[in-house]
Amino acid sequence: MKVLIAAGGTGGHINPGLSIAGIVQKRIPNSEILFVGNPAGMEAQLIPEAGYGIEFLKISGIQRKPTPKNLIRNIKALSQLAVSGKRAKEILNKFKPDIAIGTGGYVSGPIIRKAAQMGIPTAIHEANAYPGVTTKLLSKEVGTVMLTTDAAVKHLGKDVRYAITGLPVRSALSVISRQEARRALGFNGGMCILSFGGSLGAGCINEVMADVIKWHTGKGLNINHIHGYGGMGKHSFPEAMAQAKIPLTSDTRRITEYINDIDKCLAAADLVICRAGASTLAELQAVGRASVLIPSPIATGNHQFHNATVLENAGAAIVMEQSGVTSEKMIKQIEEFYKNPQKLVEMGKNAKALAITDTDDRIFEVIRKLTA
Repeated sequence: MKVLIAAGGTGGHINPGLSIAGIVQKRIPNSEILFVGNPAGMEAQLIPEAGYGIEFLKISGIQRKPTPKNLIRNIKALSQLAVSGKRAKEILNKFKPDIAIGTGGYVSGPIIRKAAQMGIPTAIHEANAYPGVTTKLLSKEVGTVMLTTDAAVKHLGKDVRYAITGLPVRSALSVISRQEARRALGFNGGMCILSFGGSLGAGCINEVMADVIKWHTGKGLNINHIHGYGGMGKHSFPEAMAQAKIPLTSDTRRITEYINDIDKCLAAADLVICRAGASTLAELQAVGRASVLIPSPIATGNHQFHNATVLENAGAAIVMEQSGVTSEKMIKQIEEFYKNPQKLVEMGKNAKALAITDTDDRIFEVIRKLTA
């Protein structure tokens, strides 16, 4: 089988594409995979590093805010769009895929649309509860829209063909227990909090977590805390801890710029405090962990808020919008959990109940049916 995957822009689009490639290769070892991406995007580095070939299609999005700089950007975007169809056809004619799958980003639009026009079986995978613009535009043209959650269905047209597949997560998440993870981290049996704002970090989360760590450390509470402050807090967060005379590492604390063993940390945690990207939430569901979610207010279409609401409605998370987050509010919430740990257990079970455990099989079944 020859599979073309269009994915680009962010890890939220690229990682599902890589996961789908792995799903195909696991079931059809002699399959050929080709990615299509933007030469200026993260995919230009990540896809080759993963061992896959990639063809490039220059494309960028239209900027909605009317500024002189955006006007220039939009002229460039429109000129790229004008020639994207020809370039997409070149790629498709050269590779001759059995199926073309888009996982998001501007690059998915031209290549998947052209594939559909050429009669090639097509599908798109939407990671978020609120579908992106590319998904909405392509939804009536492709064979199947693969959705992470059924909450996304209401945002699509009535005639759209879809399948609820879930979002692939790393297999390592399901092979380590809470007890094993805590032993590996050197933690005791107290409550364990994991907080992070992504690889770049999030100023809001860093500011609040600095106060949270000072609070439970000063109170002498039996709380283990893992925090990843990211590039944004590279200097400010260690300085805040130094001023409070709190070591970055101890037998109950691990504060680092990056969390490179997130599988182990998720397994150890009772409570996770983070943004609400689709991949992160899929992992919270896979391991069954309670969470306090602070959606990024700048995410396109406010999709993180929609993602977070799915968990909140299921009793698996508490959503705090960034505009209303304060250290006092967060401390009060954590204090309630500390006094009532059973609440965290219940929320974790609710998160686990949302997990789709056969995502790989569901995605491959969509591919199989479209190429039969």
